[in-house]
Amino acid sequence: MGGSGSKAKGVWPFTSSGSGGEAAGEVSEQCLARLRGYKNATPFVFTRRSSLYFDEDGDLAHEFYEETVVTKNGRKKAKLKRIQKNLIPQGIVNLDHPRIHFDFPVILCEL
Repeated sequence: MGGSGSKAKGVWPFTSSGSGGEAAGEVSEQCLARLRGYKNATPFVFTRRSSLYFDEDGDLAHEFYEETVVTKNGRKKAKLKRIQKNLIPQGIVNLDHPRIHFDFPVILCEL
């Protein structure tokens, strides 16, 4: 049982990589140093990877199926077979409006 997260250190200024025994002043200085190093970092996300695929005909969908006829004991039965070959991912898609990154460490609204 475990997450699939990476082991890389975070780039957000409020994450601490030190041990729990550090003084609060040391941690805040370290966070400020990290913040100054990433001046161009923004908490907003403008693009995402699409979950849609193009098939050979140029149709766009999440999943593609092909209808096949199976004859068993003299009876014909139609089955749907999922197509997983020759699919091209749509790629990176621009979002209509920017969204906040899921790792953004600040509470926006407290109830």
